[in-house]
Amino acid sequence: MRINPLRSRPLAIGPLRAFEAVARLSSFRAAGDELFLTQSAISRQIRALEDELGAPLFNRGTRHVELTAAGHTLLRALAPLLARLDGTVRQIRSARARQRVSLSTLASFASLWLLPRLQDFQRRHLDIDIRISASDNLVDLDDAELDLVIRHCRDGTAPAGARKLFGEVVTPAIGTALQALAARGEAPPLLQPDDLAGHTLLEEDDHHPASAFLSWRHWLQQHGLPGLEPARWLYLNFTYQQVQAALAGQGVTLARVGLVADALQRGELVEPFGPGMRVPVPWAYWVAPTTEGAHRPEVQRFVDWVCEQAAQTRLATGEA
Repeated sequence: MRINPLRSRPLAIGPLRAFEAVARLSSFRAAGDELFLTQSAISRQIRALEDELGAPLFNRGTRHVELTAAGHTLLRALAPLLARLDGTVRQIRSARARQRVSLSTLASFASLWLLPRLQDFQRRHLDIDIRISASDNLVDLDDAELDLVIRHCRDGTAPAGARKLFGEVVTPAIGTALQALAARGEAPPLLQPDDLAGHTLLEEDDHHPASAFLSWRHWLQQHGLPGLEPARWLYLNFTYQQVQAALAGQGVTLARVGLVADALQRGELVEPFGPGMRVPVPWAYWVAPTTEGAHRPEVQRFVDWVCEQAAQTRLATGEA
């Protein structure tokens, strides 16, 4: 069967821009203002696009326009493509002025581990700007606006081409304020795990797949105390909030050793039962370039630096 060449011809980008603007703004006039075109020019582009597709895209009223079923179908496919295209254009334009590395990482990883170290990279690479998007939501590795991602995942499930930073180990930790109160007898003692029954336990209120391993219940189970109940629970959304609460003396957190290694070394956080009560978790932190960033030298320099910093963390936590 012979294919009609007109049906396989690519659509021009101009009418697609006009269509997306009208669909988003529900107005031919507003779309024209945004695209610096007259209302009649927008109307001609939409009509040409409808002729190309062989289907109406809008139901035109006297005061408003509405998408047809075909219009909704086209918009669902077109909107993310235009957003990606615009992101790529911005990236190309910014690259002509200065080099920039854009990364996505977890909020607590950014707050507790990456940001305190970032000045070292900036001091070494004065010509590279850094853009950090901190979110616990996974992003696609083909996102045109990102150069690399830092993921927290089970061993063996990291993206292809990812490099492991450090593993996950948890340990009870308190701030020096609570340590001092317990030492003076002004707070319940914290000499052995049973003593946790007299304290507030800071727990992460999260439904991440790793939560079962990062919870107090798992740690207590591992140390033969499955039924222990603390004086009270304090639930928090993010790991860095737990650390902040522990530093403020508000309870005992189950700290992620790699993220708080510096605070432990400085003595700001203390392991009341010692390093021997740490529990490993089958998860780790990984860094992976995206499709866009895989071949850019400035991205590779940042990845090498992150891995160098991670090696120091592994030494501090006894992993290396």
